[in-house]
Amino acid sequence: MNQWAIPLLADPSPCLRRLVLCDLLGRSADDSEVRELADLPDSLVENLLLAQQTDGSWGGELHATTQVLIRLGYLGLGQDHPAVRRGAEFIFSQQQPDGSWSLSRSLEQTDGGSYDLIPLQTSVPLRGLSVCGYAADPRAEQAYEWLLAQRLPDGAWPTGLGGGNYGYVAGYRRLAHSRWGCRTNTTTALVCLAHHPERRTGSEARRALDLVLGRETRERHHVGLEVARMIGVEPMAGRFTYFARFDLALILDLCWRVGASQEDSRVEDIVESLLRWQGAYGLWEYSSHPEVSRWVTFDLLRSLTRLRSDAEWQSCEPRTPFRPYNKIDHRY
Repeated sequence: MNQWAIPLLADPSPCLRRLVLCDLLGRSADDSEVRELADLPDSLVENLLLAQQTDGSWGGELHATTQVLIRLGYLGLGQDHPAVRRGAEFIFSQQQPDGSWSLSRSLEQTDGGSYDLIPLQTSVPLRGLSVCGYAADPRAEQAYEWLLAQRLPDGAWPTGLGGGNYGYVAGYRRLAHSRWGCRTNTTTALVCLAHHPERRTGSEARRALDLVLGRETRERHHVGLEVARMIGVEPMAGRFTYFARFDLALILDLCWRVGASQEDSRVEDIVESLLRWQGAYGLWEYSSHPEVSRWVTFDLLRSLTRLRSDAEWQSCEPRTPFRPYNKIDHRY
């Protein structure tokens, strides 16, 4: 795998080159070349930092600030960066006493229903905090507890609650083995758990990954979508529709973080599909934006090198062909 990492060092982004050195080639943060790259300006970061407001937010708005922190965290910035600290404190300042964040108007009246509670109201801000290294902060831990309290008995997270009833689950985000589980809410909660130093290997994270792996689709043209969002070439748009497209690069990233075994049959099938799609020069091409291909390749190489064949946990769900909508029987 490491021989495919070398061409990535030709990318113009200092952030990508630093991540390749540290995450793929084993360089430490004290390495002279790593320190040099950390000091170089990168337009992917600088353009975001210039837009930060004095209160630490972006646009004075919780959702926008969360999106920026998710992106900065992916680019390798963490608690030691002053802009990240200010952004995180702005997000924490909006937190409610029970650990959640309030339900925004755009979420409250959406998807054809009116909701009193939607797990996304907390999992989205918590994702921004967790990817930047704040998962173990006591305030974030309180948010995790609130989020876990919203789980369904089968281990998934619902669309939401309105008037004491679970919200409708559209077919594109249905989970194969959950009646009321929503794939978007479950995946977002799983991402938060996967970035926690201890909760990532807990039973809640493993059960959520088990359910997400139940969607057995292999969509080549969606591979790397989340990476493209992280570097700003695809919009971070959508609430319930955010994970409508099934990105195998994201799923593989969650597999190694949660500790799924490479010998798990579904993980093995994902790996085999991805290796078939690897280009002749070691790159996975993101065809709609070729400039993202090195980033997608880095992301996949990191996942492939960190998957373990000796991991303890394997999926226990039966393999069920994914059907977003039930087949309608016609009378004639």
